[in-house]
Amino acid sequence: MLSHSEVEEGPEQPQPEPARPRGRTGWAAGLTYALPAVALLFAGVIDYVPALNGLDHTPPLVGLLATALLLGSAFSTMAHSDVVAARVGQPFGTLVLTLSVTVIEVSVIASIMLNGQNNPTLARESVFSVIMISTTGIVGLCLLLGSLRHHEQRVLKQGLTGYLSVIIALSVLLLVLPSETKAGEDGAFTPFQLGFMAFVAVGLYLAFLYMQTVRHREHYVLGSGEEEGPVPGGARVALAFLMLLASLGAVVALSHTVADGFETFLAQFPLADPDAVTGALVALLLLSPEGISAVRAAQRNDLQHSLNVALGSALATIALTIPVMAAISVLIGRPMILGLDSEDRTMLLLALILSILSFGTGRTNVLNGIVHLIVFAVYVMLLFVP
Repeated sequence: MLSHSEVEEGPEQPQPEPARPRGRTGWAAGLTYALPAVALLFAGVIDYVPALNGLDHTPPLVGLLATALLLGSAFSTMAHSDVVAARVGQPFGTLVLTLSVTVIEVSVIASIMLNGQNNPTLARESVFSVIMISTTGIVGLCLLLGSLRHHEQRVLKQGLTGYLSVIIALSVLLLVLPSETKAGEDGAFTPFQLGFMAFVAVGLYLAFLYMQTVRHREHYVLGSGEEEGPVPGGARVALAFLMLLASLGAVVALSHTVADGFETFLAQFPLADPDAVTGALVALLLLSPEGISAVRAAQRNDLQHSLNVALGSALATIALTIPVMAAISVLIGRPMILGLDSEDRTMLLLALILSILSFGTGRTNVLNGIVHLIVFAVYVMLLFVP
């Protein structure tokens, strides 16, 4: 027979795990501080070594080291932006992350675009790759792994509709329309059209940010109910912000070397569309830290944050990267072709329609993730066998 106290209190309940501090700890934290410094030193050495400056192409070992350090600096950027994001809260935290990635992407694409011979389709291919990798690869992994662990996950339809409406509008205006205008038979806008569309893209993105951060913040934040740890103090946030700037500076400093290394490496292969493969590799390299962050959020049952990161990357890329590339194109007098070919237009249309259907009910499951990943696999196949 149970005692009075046992009946009243019931069985002992498991105690929640203590909250873990934000950011990385131990040796991983040390790397996030050391890698940007090493990357900046490496970039400085390359610039001041005459033997390297006199070469036509970056030596393979130098290019490999530069790429590894750039990737490490990108991960460092994500780690320090997470600390800043924890301080400012959501949805501003996601904005810090996506804008950091956009700065990195613009610097790398600009370096490749300015390196060697003209690559008029590189900006288009890079932006298209970011959209496909984000909406099918990263989103697919988040949906699959999150649903395998939590069975079914909730999302906020209003917020995701906001993301998708702007992404769809800008995708059509900037990647499809250039091939449909009277002056755009080659897939390029006239200088006036390019400037006007750049203004439209930035204006639409600012309107979205106002809705996300001021008018309708509740549409973009859906907590998982799990304890995320204490908010970091002011001194730690200040240090993280300085390291975030240093990490971004390291990426920018290494961009030219990585760009030359990419072109030298890919020139060894008989690729049907080298610019498409280059754009995909750049997008994959730069989105990998953000993708890991999104997948981790999905596994802790915060799918809304995962989708904010993935769709925010796609949106920031198309809304900010193309206007910056357009300005560079006009300043240096190099043409920029934005219009996608029929094959890529079909894949873009499929990815966007699939995203609308996957998030339309406000709940996701394993099947949604599988379908997204199948489309991503087809996209990768078409890169090499167009």
